[in-house]
Amino acid sequence: MAAKENAFMTWFRSEFMVPRRLLFNVLWYGSHLAVFAYGWYSQASNKRLAALNGLKFSVWTSRGAGLVLGYDGFMILVPMLRNVIRVVRPKMMWLFPADENIWFHRQVAYSLAFWAMVHTTAHYVNFINVELTQVRPQTALDIHYKQPGGITGHVLLLIMLLMYTTAHHKVRAQCFEAFWYTHHLAFFFMLGLYTHAVGCFVRDSAEPDFKSTFPFYSTGHCLGYESWRFTVWPGLIYFGERIWREIRARRETELTKVLVHPSGAMELRIKKPSFKYTAGQWLFVQVPDVSKFQWHPFTITSAPEDPYVSIHIRQVGDWTKALGDRLGAGPDVVAALTKDAMKATVKDEKGALGSRGDFVEVANFDPSGRSLLPRIRIDGPYGAPAEDVFNSEVAILIGAGIGVTPFASILKHIWYRQKRGKLGALRRVEFIWVCRDAPSFGWFQTLLQEVEDAQADPNFLRMNIYLTQKIGEDMLWNIAVNDAGATFDPLTLLRSRTLFGRPDWKSIYTNIRMAIEGGQYLPGREASLKTKVGTYFCGPGALAKVIREEALAANTPTVSFSFYKEHF
Repeated sequence: MAAKENAFMTWFRSEFMVPRRLLFNVLWYGSHLAVFAYGWYSQASNKRLAALNGLKFSVWTSRGAGLVLGYDGFMILVPMLRNVIRVVRPKMMWLFPADENIWFHRQVAYSLAFWAMVHTTAHYVNFINVELTQVRPQTALDIHYKQPGGITGHVLLLIMLLMYTTAHHKVRAQCFEAFWYTHHLAFFFMLGLYTHAVGCFVRDSAEPDFKSTFPFYSTGHCLGYESWRFTVWPGLIYFGERIWREIRARRETELTKVLVHPSGAMELRIKKPSFKYTAGQWLFVQVPDVSKFQWHPFTITSAPEDPYVSIHIRQVGDWTKALGDRLGAGPDVVAALTKDAMKATVKDEKGALGSRGDFVEVANFDPSGRSLLPRIRIDGPYGAPAEDVFNSEVAILIGAGIGVTPFASILKHIWYRQKRGKLGALRRVEFIWVCRDAPSFGWFQTLLQEVEDAQADPNFLRMNIYLTQKIGEDMLWNIAVNDAGATFDPLTLLRSRTLFGRPDWKSIYTNIRMAIEGGQYLPGREASLKTKVGTYFCGPGALAKVIREEALAANTPTVSFSFYKEHF
């Protein structure tokens, strides 16, 4: 019982005690109620619909809810206009959180589901009452299954059932393909939404007044809202954007290298001269040899200064495993490397790299030297909050597991800009990586070692790496033997020591805030001035909630903490 109360209080605080979220809720749900009230009133007050208004509350409710569905039908595609968002994002972030487009898409979907239930229930009552009162010479079954409104309505409900069930995070994680294919039923959903009013249920005559030209009903007798005239525009823009994305994805692209890291991650290095991006962004990938229709999102791990575009992929799903087999980097290759990575290799004191950061390039050439690598297509890039890291004076970069990938690009980019002396407002970086197992350190170790060695100011970049896995006796013995008096950590081969267990987020944020306010964290800065501290996170949603709460709880008049999470 106490756990349920705590969960409710946490939800209540996040929804109604955070000013921006409270403002969103007031505007979003308030606008829905206003649209519903207008739809109810316009139906009830229309004298030409006096016969239909004899059905009273059910018809008024169905009309109000129907107009709300038109509103949501307009909004559902707006957050999916990725290229439009990418263009307006830098200029409009002060007005709306463009990086929360997927979250907003879900809010619209929830609203759509609720008002669809209200609309459908009210119409079921309407159709029964029509048959009972004979306000029109029709039966409920005729309206349900023989008229366009009833047919399209039931098709829309079926599509929603398929899309909503496969969009659940557990289904999506287990079978992304089911989510991917059913979500493309959205094309038919929008067509059904645009044509739902063709049946002309709302009219001042007993019989429908059809005609042979679009929109196939007479506006002289059909008195609907004609909301399709507004809802169609995001659909047209989205359709145009998908065509543009297809054209862009077909530009010259070459997969040049496949590297397998000891962590089990595959690194794909791609050349596409037309592809321009900034650090922290992400892209969609398609490999026709694996699937001709599926596009999967991955974070870009290279920096804009690199001569290639790289992504890191773990083989955890059907598509990624099939890709590994096609590239010759299947489970056997990964298992062998992971086994080697479990050996806690000591870094040579002279600076030579140990085996943990080594990788294997998969041979993909025939005897004549011709590449056997498959064709690849990439679409993007798309914005992510981590690209704003240079706008904060202190950046806290937090990655959990494979969620560390955007920070590969960010740290590389910081390194390049640091060498050029162009760090913007950025004065300190806290990098925190929470890992479940030791092999995961493998592919990132080389980059971290390069960035660590490049630091002229030891206080500029601080690395905190947490290992949450229960350590076996063999590894514990290796750590004890190799760590004594060693300059480098035996697990990560870095100067920064590995920390064991889960981070104490409250303590971390409190210590940073106190150090800033005490004037020790940013030497030479007036403690009375307001300091911007940005937290950039990529990882599980449950952990994001915990970190967000602790970050925002640490706010004071002189230290402003903000939190951003990467979304696909």
